[in-house]
Amino acid sequence: MQIAVYGGSFNPPHVSHAMVASWLTWTGLVDQVWLVPVYRHAFEQTHDKKLIDFDTRMEWCRLMGAELGEQVVVSDIESTLPTPSYSIDTLKALQLKHPEHTFRLVVGADVVSQLPQWKQWSEIEKHFTPIIVGRVGYEGHRAGMVFPNVSSTDIRKRLRNGDLPKEWLLKSIADWFQQHPDVFLHSK
Repeated sequence: MQIAVYGGSFNPPHVSHAMVASWLTWTGLVDQVWLVPVYRHAFEQTHDKKLIDFDTRMEWCRLMGAELGEQVVVSDIESTLPTPSYSIDTLKALQLKHPEHTFRLVVGADVVSQLPQWKQWSEIEKHFTPIIVGRVGYEGHRAGMVFPNVSSTDIRKRLRNGDLPKEWLLKSIADWFQQHPDVFLHSK
């Protein structure tokens, strides 16, 4: 089976994440999409944000996966790897654990300029054929499809201000935030 590995903070996941995951299977680019929340950011020192705990982000991804259907699977593999885990390490661990599958890495156009800094990027290109996904505001990428520029950072800001951005969240995740309105009060 051809699997798209869609990693990210998912802090929180939003409608653009869901659109990308669905598009990957709708178009037949892959058979399944595996959402892989980062356990700890590889570039944590250079990112000015604190991640909500891993278990909560896994729960959000499971909620999203449940809404999208069985073609979307959530993997906790990063919680089993040394931290920080780099994409190449995660991909190799997945390949080792599931040799029956072929894995492709999903990369957003917003990080294309950073790819030369990624650990063993040339190995990723060679063995895990990246799928570059476009995002409004990040032109100049080689993606064939462009998705709305929805930002988890903006969602967190709105939530801190007591505003639930339902238009940017899947229903199950918006419902989760209605039950946990204070989750982002002390985060960036």
